[in-house]
Amino acid sequence: MKKIFYILISVFVLGAAFMGYRYFTKNKASNTIKEGYILIPRNANLKQVVDSLKPFLRDQAAFMEVAEKKILARSIKPGRYQIKTGDDNTRIVNMIKAGLQVEDQFRIKDFDNVYQMVGRVSRKLESDSLQMVNSFNNIAKSKGLQTAEDLKPYFFADTYQFFWTTSPEEFFSEFEKDYNSFWDASHVAQEKKLGLNRAQVYALASIVHKESGGKKDEQKTIAGLYLNRLKKGMKLQSDPTVIYALNQKNNFSKVIKRVYYKDLLTPSPYNTYTNVGLPPGPICVVPRQAVESILNAEPNSYIFMCADPKRFGYHKFTANEAEHAKNAEEYRRWLDSKKIK
Repeated sequence: MKKIFYILISVFVLGAAFMGYRYFTKNKASNTIKEGYILIPRNANLKQVVDSLKPFLRDQAAFMEVAEKKILARSIKPGRYQIKTGDDNTRIVNMIKAGLQVEDQFRIKDFDNVYQMVGRVSRKLESDSLQMVNSFNNIAKSKGLQTAEDLKPYFFADTYQFFWTTSPEEFFSEFEKDYNSFWDASHVAQEKKLGLNRAQVYALASIVHKESGGKKDEQKTIAGLYLNRLKKGMKLQSDPTVIYALNQKNNFSKVIKRVYYKDLLTPSPYNTYTNVGLPPGPICVVPRQAVESILNAEPNSYIFMCADPKRFGYHKFTANEAEHAKNAEEYRRWLDSKKIK
């Protein structure tokens, strides 16, 4: 009798151990073979989820069994999810059910226009570029503007974090909050003191940013120089505005390394060699620092600037036209020596 009892106990223990082992292997044991990310679109079904997970799973059937048991199909949340080595089926299922997606990094560069930015950004968002442009056009119209391009001042060149499922409206809203935060009472007072309106500040900031090559240590000096030209009623004669005018004709598809005399006559309201004053808008998306350089421009007497061939990326400044002509000739000779066209 005791022998039968011990046999039954042994069978029970072994059975419990087996069931526990099966539960552990299906629910708690690692079922991933590598790390990475999956994208689950809105209204995705369970098959789509499993298909996206295939490259990461060791045992698809085990995952499907847990997913069905936890009724994942009824509560699939869209998003960009991180899969880690060692993840078990339960963790993955619960992560998707709870919508615990991870943000991605977005680098907003000094894009020439909003459409360039949209083309780059939409690669990391669920919304495609057409959806973003249409949404931005609607936002622009709601603000009394014409097109998405008129929203350019709202975007600061910087690095940001967004979820893959962020809508175009939510995306713009974050930048609008940033824009409104920047333009506090102190900055508005500086703007009024300069005698420039918002559009002019951004237009000048974009010129200063491009002229400086993004180098912060010259921006306030360059800003002071251009403000001097504006006060004197002189043409700004900024090469980046000519490059922008040329690029507009080519849909911003070419890289222009050198501006020739013939280019200075390019017809465009953005060409500051043919037009007095500032362009109608910024020639690129600017970082905060560029706007700060306008609001805190260096008081100086400079009127002319020319790239310095001996200090790549920097400039020679002067208030003397003859000295500027000498600097310009030196730079032209340097370009020719390097065969830059």
